[in-house]
Amino acid sequence: MAEMNTERVLEILNKILEYELAGVVRYTHYSLMVFGYNRIPIVSWLRSQADESLLHANQAGELVTHFGGHPSLGIGPLLETEKHDIGDIMAESLQHERSTLNLYKELLVEVEGKSVMLEEYARTLIQEEEMHLGEVDKMMRKPGTTRAVRDDVV
Repeated sequence: MAEMNTERVLEILNKILEYELAGVVRYTHYSLMVFGYNRIPIVSWLRSQADESLLHANQAGELVTHFGGHPSLGIGPLLETEKHDIGDIMAESLQHERSTLNLYKELLVEVEGKSVMLEEYARTLIQEEEMHLGEVDKMMRKPGTTRAVRDDVV
């Protein structure tokens, strides 16, 4: 196996940690801003996304310390558009999931052929993030519509 650029890997992992922590804040905030007849299932889904983001942040942080790094205390970008319509929330979620997915893909490129552990980690999280993109896209569709809202869902 080729030698891994540990410094670069730690940089990407810390960025993943920050984005996943931003997801915790983002999804928690969204869950507080949902109103209307469908509130309960949507709030439940958003809170499960916040929980999952926290799990992913912990995994990234554990990998940072595994490779001798220091986990970031930063947090990724938090977009507050002041729009709290479910459609707007889903659009912002889609944007956040796409950004996070790109970080996992960046990690995979960096570690491919260099660390089986990190390759498997990146591939697993890429799969999960792609599934999230698909879920959010389906939630954004009008009932009865089968065509994806966005062509770049996966």
